Amino acid sequence: MAKIKVTQIISGIGSTKRQKLTLQALGFRKLNNTIEVENTPQIQGMITKVRHLIKVEGK
Repeated sequence: MAKIKVTQIISGIGSTKRQKLTLQALGFRKLNNTIEVENTPQIQGMITKVRHLIKVEGK
């Protein structure tokens, strides 16, 4: 599968608990942190839930 780069650009403060847990499950630890993940349907669903907090590159 292809890899995609995901960067957290907005803080999770003020977000719902579910969105905070989704950010944590994706592997984000800090603001402006970039991770590289496999492009799977499960990851795409997680990205959709927090799309207002992140930036995706390489779809």
